[in-house]
Amino acid sequence: MDVAILGATGDIGRQLCTQLVERQVIPSTSRLQLVGREDGPSARAAHGLRTDLVDAYDEVAPLIDVALRAEDVVADVVVIAAGRTLVPRRNADRNELAAKNVEVFRAYADALARYGSGHEVVIVVSNPVELAVAVFAERLGRHRVIGMGAWLDTLRFRREIALSLGVRRQQVTGFVAGQHGTEIVPLWSTVRVHGMDADERRTRMAALRGPRTMATFPAELSAVKGRLLAEAETDMHAAFRLVDGCPPDVRAAMRPWLTQMSGAKTATATASATVDLVDTVLDGRDIVVAGQVRLDGEHGLSTVVGVPIVLTPSGWSKVILDELPPDEEARLSEAAERIDEGLRPWTTA
Repeated sequence: MDVAILGATGDIGRQLCTQLVERQVIPSTSRLQLVGREDGPSARAAHGLRTDLVDAYDEVAPLIDVALRAEDVVADVVVIAAGRTLVPRRNADRNELAAKNVEVFRAYADALARYGSGHEVVIVVSNPVELAVAVFAERLGRHRVIGMGAWLDTLRFRREIALSLGVRRQQVTGFVAGQHGTEIVPLWSTVRVHGMDADERRTRMAALRGPRTMATFPAELSAVKGRLLAEAETDMHAAFRLVDGCPPDVRAAMRPWLTQMSGAKTATATASATVDLVDTVLDGRDIVVAGQVRLDGEHGLSTVVGVPIVLTPSGWSKVILDELPPDEEARLSEAAERIDEGLRPWTTA
């Protein structure tokens, strides 16, 4: 099966290409397509990136080619990493990013709808991820489009819980729903730890979480963000130490945010989580992950929102979400309403 990376020469795109080849996710008999724009600097850089990848991984590299027009994208899995990103700052705004990227999303989605095979699975990395999912789902069908943001947030949440328990992340399951970024909805009720029975798990989770609920989570994140901004002005190391002292769900939201604020970016982790999803699709397995998808009444929601889903070789098949505790249910509903409100200016024209 073939994979195309839209925005292959960007920070995340390069990481995606490197990890896909290095981890040998794409067989040597399949094709990796590096997609750039013929009217931009990526038209030159894509050819250089192709040469660099072959130079580094010649023994295991798949067939690699370059496409510079949206209508030339041909693959079984298409990863959307194209578009602009905002330079981290205090007043970074998702609407501003949406205005910059919506036409990019529409152009590629229209081209895939017109020239594609009709079976491509689209994995969205670009932000705002919910907007990109909405645009592609409208043109290609909702079950073929998955945003990877909720999976990345889920892996971060699992890691922070594992860190607090002194176990490996592979021993922890549990999901994050809602909107990608600092508006996540950590689903504590879904957390399970290998080797712990139900009673021990409830005791340990209660100790980690304390009396906090999802009702106060947004205000908690806002307060921590303010403290981090003040600390990072003079001492970034101290700011990261401050994050270390927060509860696991707060760390899952604020550690990557602070990483962006530091100037380091989060391209490596973002690419790794995306490659996980690509590998699942190519390998032919059905596996439960989390992703931003367009819901149509599932769990009482009808917008793009992050939820646990079954990912298959042909896209996502169903939502896996039991009845939630009242605080998680309310917070997820609030997130869905906020997302829907944010999508309305861009998806009703």
